[in-house]
Amino acid sequence: MMQKVLITGAAGLIGSETVHYFCQRDFEVHGLDNDLRKYFFGPEASTEWNRRRLEEMYRNYIHHAKDIRDSEVVAKIFQQHSFDLIVHTAAQPSHDWAAGDPFTDFSVNATGTLVLLEHFRKYCPEAVFIFTSTNKVYGDRPNELPLQEMETRYELPEDHTFYKGIDESMSIDYCKHSLFGVSKAAADLMVQEYGKYFNLKTASFRGGCLTGPAHSGAELHGFLAYLVKCVNEGRQYTIYGYKGKQVRDNIHSHDLVSCFDHFFKNPRCGEVYNIGGARHSNISMQEAITAIERLLGKQAIIKYDDNARNGDHIWYISDVSKFKSHYPDWDFEYSMDDILEEMCRAIRDRNS
Repeated sequence: MMQKVLITGAAGLIGSETVHYFCQRDFEVHGLDNDLRKYFFGPEASTEWNRRRLEEMYRNYIHHAKDIRDSEVVAKIFQQHSFDLIVHTAAQPSHDWAAGDPFTDFSVNATGTLVLLEHFRKYCPEAVFIFTSTNKVYGDRPNELPLQEMETRYELPEDHTFYKGIDESMSIDYCKHSLFGVSKAAADLMVQEYGKYFNLKTASFRGGCLTGPAHSGAELHGFLAYLVKCVNEGRQYTIYGYKGKQVRDNIHSHDLVSCFDHFFKNPRCGEVYNIGGARHSNISMQEAITAIERLLGKQAIIKYDDNARNGDHIWYISDVSKFKSHYPDWDFEYSMDDILEEMCRAIRDRNS
């Protein structure tokens, strides 16, 4: 019998990669996505193009243009289908946007997650529930690390506990998160609680920068995708604070979805994993600009703003050791160079 998966945010970066992955493995794949990204960030961030592409590519893909906050509608979908897996990627993903409309941010990120969890518990409690959380649950705590300013990046001393990356032991308390960070932390804790309290198979993956060619980048979210777009189109790109030396680890969407599959095949209850490019794949903004200019053969137009975004990380690299200890057969397939080359190629192809 064909297994069924429900993917929220199915036309977004991680959602669509998850659709590809499980459609190609002959699952019946249901996508739940009403293109709120267009509402959040404007027409250029719309995922409509990606939804159409998925429907054209796969006969085993069924799209539901519904809102995850609508409990009655979500309940009907769960009543009609017995899902084996739920992958929840839908979100309002921006710090800055959340501050302008906290009610919508919290309703999407926290309440929407609760709606999904409760119907999962009620209608398919034997299934596996995977949530794409965020490293922003740690707030600006990473900025307290003893970072050293180097020529093109900030960096930790090699003998520091977190040099290979930040692990799940970092506290989420007593720091500034942004309202977005709080709404995602609420959802993250709820996913853990449904695992621990109700003994359900759940996991929160606290992602670093999640990247790939299907990212509909916008100024307020998706730094690599938006940077590639700006350089390619000759638009000005603004760097906020830290001289462009802030560091992010980047994990390709395929590598992340591969993590999901490993967890699905051997699930645990109420787990949490830091997941990102780790030491394998990380880059500063200065380094990213240099690499993208080389790959596109174009000069970036850069504006520096000394005012850093509120609560923004100066340096964040994930320690993925816990996940790899639980799932030793998993490993990265994409390097930082692979990611940038693919993103530059994809935007050229899309605009040709």
